[in-house]
Amino acid sequence: MDLQYRTEKDSLGEVNVPSNALFGAQTQRAKDNFNISSLLMPAQFIQSLALIKASAAKVNGQLGLLEPTVADAIYHAAMTLAAGQHIEQFPVDVFQTGSGTSTNMNANEVIASLASEQLKQTIHPNDAVNCSQSSNDVIPTAIHVSAQLAISQQLLPALTKLQATLAAKEQDVAGQLKTGRTHLMDAMPLSLAQELSGWRAQLSLAANRITDSQKRLCQIAQGGTAVGTGVNAPDDFAALFAQQLSSLTGQPFSSADNLFSALSSQDTAVEVSGQLKALAVALLKIANDLRWMNSGPLTGLAEITLKPLQPGSSIMPGKINPVLPEAVAMAAAQVIGNDTTITIAGGSGNFQLNVMLPVIAFNLLQSIELLTGSCDALMTTIADFTVNASQLEQSLARNPILATALNNEIGYNKAAEIAKRAYAEKRPILDVAKEMTDLDEAYLAKLLNPEALI
Repeated sequence: MDLQYRTEKDSLGEVNVPSNALFGAQTQRAKDNFNISSLLMPAQFIQSLALIKASAAKVNGQLGLLEPTVADAIYHAAMTLAAGQHIEQFPVDVFQTGSGTSTNMNANEVIASLASEQLKQTIHPNDAVNCSQSSNDVIPTAIHVSAQLAISQQLLPALTKLQATLAAKEQDVAGQLKTGRTHLMDAMPLSLAQELSGWRAQLSLAANRITDSQKRLCQIAQGGTAVGTGVNAPDDFAALFAQQLSSLTGQPFSSADNLFSALSSQDTAVEVSGQLKALAVALLKIANDLRWMNSGPLTGLAEITLKPLQPGSSIMPGKINPVLPEAVAMAAAQVIGNDTTITIAGGSGNFQLNVMLPVIAFNLLQSIELLTGSCDALMTTIADFTVNASQLEQSLARNPILATALNNEIGYNKAAEIAKRAYAEKRPILDVAKEMTDLDEAYLAKLLNPEALI
């Protein structure tokens, strides 16, 4: 089916645009020019960009820079985008101009079209929708706003639920002892609850780090306009804008202390990405521990059994794999890679502007999404696994490292001899210690009691 086109004009001349498109010439040019990938700016970023346009319209109306009816029409058009409508009208590749100007103009043109339709008069995308703004402050602000909202509304709730799931599982497995492992080798015992508490502490620390970074995410660039001086925006625009945006989102946004820094650097995005990477590393550790503990069921550790979710092989009947922990491990690897991209991009602040803003936005939001989903996946995995108590008890009884508890009584060297013999003969450490020491059996049993060693 042939598309119908209309002719639009911008400062470079005429452009053919699909007749049913809400965007205009600059978006079409960007669509034609940037064909590097099939990746588009995330919907959450577009929605945050729309919240910025809505807030700016309100402030421009208050300051008399826009007619009240025009400001109101722009506000309502922007809020339809903030609600997730018309996302198909944003076709610009992530890999575009480094300032994100194409995406900013995409939003300006779509909002202008919607407002024009409402008022039955032409609303200019630059003069009206972009009033008191520049791509150079809008896009950095949208990065902070979208990340702040995604972390607050998605990631932190998922992380809190995962911690609660671990806490509940600790109660379920209370009293269950197991062999500890260092270097993947048998070590002194601990309780399964203690092991899980280590995971939970990692997540708690990760959440604290992310929450601390949010204070800087809430400092925004809006009001700096082209280079940080605020040219073409009223002096009080930045403060009023932050108030309006805070009211719309329920988040404590404020104008950055230094707008030159806010435009030219993405240090906060790099910081947040680093905290997300730390969480990814924690989730990777937990996922791999679960895989090891589930390994077997006959030739591995087989300490726990994960809930079977799907057949594990196209050729080996009956095989079940730890699919969710594997998926989480891959997601963690992606987040770690995203952090490298964001780090490189963060260093691309040339003079008064960072010029890798779209890829920072894309990777930051993808990392938040991946970590949110990973927390949900691990929550399901941990809640549903069962403990193979007999396997834990048998392994613990044969653990020669329990001889460590004899060091203070017979010395390291003698304890090592006992451990080696117990391992070689595959006998309980207590039985060998009775034969190789003069210690009373009851006293040996007390010393080697795993419950006293944890």
